[in-house]
Amino acid sequence: MDTKYLEIIKAPVITEKSQNAMQNGQYTFKVDPRANKTEIKIAIEKLFNVKVVKISTVNEQTKKKRVGRYTGLTNRSKKAIVTLAEGQTIELG
Repeated sequence: MDTKYLEIIKAPVITEKSQNAMQNGQYTFKVDPRANKTEIKIAIEKLFNVKVVKISTVNEQTKKKRVGRYTGLTNRSKKAIVTLAEGQTIELG
């Protein structure tokens, strides 16, 4: 595996909503906020040997956090919802 693809795809998102979407061939991943849809598509296809049909991306908002008297923001993050071709799956476990 190529490490540059592993830098783009951070981790799968495993929630109840994403589990339901997996039945329709949609998988959700945390990705690098600087990555564009083309880079994400190539990384998914190379890492998992599948055919990607569509990608939707969501820039998640940062949240204010506080530790004692210090305030700050959480790190920037981005999610990618990847739709695969009919009959293809990704094994996440």
